[in-house]
Amino acid sequence: MVRLTDLPEIDRAHLLGKACEPLPGEPFVHGPRLSQRRVAIVTTAGLHPSGQPNFDLRDTGYRVIPGNVDERDLVMSHSSVNFDRSGFQQDVNVVFPLERLRELAEAGEIGSVADCHYALNGAGWEPHEIEPTAAELAGLLQRDKVDAAVLVPV
Repeated sequence: MVRLTDLPEIDRAHLLGKACEPLPGEPFVHGPRLSQRRVAIVTTAGLHPSGQPNFDLRDTGYRVIPGNVDERDLVMSHSSVNFDRSGFQQDVNVVFPLERLRELAEAGEIGSVADCHYALNGAGWEPHEIEPTAAELAGLLQRDKVDAAVLVPV
């Protein structure tokens, strides 16, 4: 990932100018113990299995990544010019930690791994632009009985 100090002033100002409201200290939803939770990954790394369409620059859609995917079949079509892909190329778990989730499930640390995971192209949308996609993803996660998500912002 690029350091803020390495960015041109206009890009640095754009990122620093984003409103990031603090979250309250108390969770607003309670659920089962982690060892009983079904966990999915939601990443903004612009990943998808080969054969699925690439992400466009301002794409607010998502791609479904099956839980049984072979990580070597994943493609990154993230379109930000400021994004360093070398971490993904060395270890997909940097942006899509499915192997780590499988290990946690096998060890009994989490209840199970979801059947499907989701990737978006994190390219600086405004909240109102991505809200319909987020609502749709929430419904898909709920149908898969997911009660915990690993959010991987890229």
